[in-house]
Amino acid sequence: MTTDVRVLARDEWEHWYARLEMAFGGVAEAPQERRLWEELTRLDRSIGVWDGAECVGTAGAFAFRVSVPGGAFVDAAGVTMVSVAATHRRRGILTSMMRRQLDDVRAWGEPLAVLTASEPAIYGRFGYGIATRQAALTVDSSRVRIAAPAGTDEVRLRFADPGEAAGRCEEVYRRTVGTRPGMLARGDGWERLALLDPPEERNGASPLQCVVAERDGRTAGYARFHNKPESRGSVPQGRVQVREVTALDPAAYAALWRLLCDIDLTDTVEVRNRPVDDPLFSLVSDIRRCAVRVRDSLHVRLVEVGAALEARTYLTPVDVVFEVEDAFCPWNAGRWRLAGDAQGASCERTREPADLALSVRELGAAYLGDASLTELAGAGRVRELRPGALTEASVAFGSPVAPWLQHGF
Repeated sequence: MTTDVRVLARDEWEHWYARLEMAFGGVAEAPQERRLWEELTRLDRSIGVWDGAECVGTAGAFAFRVSVPGGAFVDAAGVTMVSVAATHRRRGILTSMMRRQLDDVRAWGEPLAVLTASEPAIYGRFGYGIATRQAALTVDSSRVRIAAPAGTDEVRLRFADPGEAAGRCEEVYRRTVGTRPGMLARGDGWERLALLDPPEERNGASPLQCVVAERDGRTAGYARFHNKPESRGSVPQGRVQVREVTALDPAAYAALWRLLCDIDLTDTVEVRNRPVDDPLFSLVSDIRRCAVRVRDSLHVRLVEVGAALEARTYLTPVDVVFEVEDAFCPWNAGRWRLAGDAQGASCERTREPADLALSVRELGAAYLGDASLTELAGAGRVRELRPGALTEASVAFGSPVAPWLQHGF
């Protein structure tokens, strides 16, 4: 088979995206959603694999800045829209796209590549590690109550048109985006993603609703959600389907959750994506009635090990030499000395004896402070070569708050 891997041309987008839809089940997206993704797609950062006139592989990369421990934002390629046609599997097409893409990311000068995976087992072989997790909850709001910290009753809540309130909500997002590693500084146009609300995808739920939290005339937070009326016989048992809750302080956060758990004619609140250390876990009266599930979220790949490790800070002082294995991006392979603390870091090649041996996948998993190097060592994926080095590095790589990806791409 002869295939051609090339950057996407404008007149190829429709066919390219249709092939992507086919690979993900063949159900066409709603027109408004499709239009948004077309506008957000960077053609110069998107590639297709072609077998004659047929597109048999797709991959793209948005240009993001990702928050890292210490509060800095690092340039990252947001890998997206990856697919291989069912007719062309097991022919090396995915590998060829990953090879081309990571070479491009390095040429663009971006030290990280990040993605969310439809199948998380796929990307480890290309050096991606699971770097953030997300929690989903199904809250029995008929039995669970929300605690009210000081100031909660002073917060004013009001319904607002989602579109009209978008500017104020986006400002709240901008003020919170650097508070956790793993969050994305959104460029122009990305605020529209949170407002997508195709009627054909509501499955009986209401149009998108928005509640704004205010204090002293200023926006302190917001919640976006759908209300899905349901009943068993004559008993109302509706569901509140939460898409997003963001607030600037504990009182506004609690006020929003208290409202969501107290909407008339509902007895369940569903939310699919919260941090694994969300304050909500301490606000609810009975965590057992919240059916918490945890899954992978953001996968991180260090494209340039030295630049990536220098871009973040470290919880405690660290001075270790890593022996890094990276067969897919061999420019990363070898020994790297990392020396850093809460003020900054340096990471340079060295000939000194290695203290820890691991692959670039493990560095990606630990990079934002979620998976600890100690945990990975317990799974046999990190080897300690100098006694004490594992504890030193594992603590230093930690984060005071769990990393979190607030929305996908």
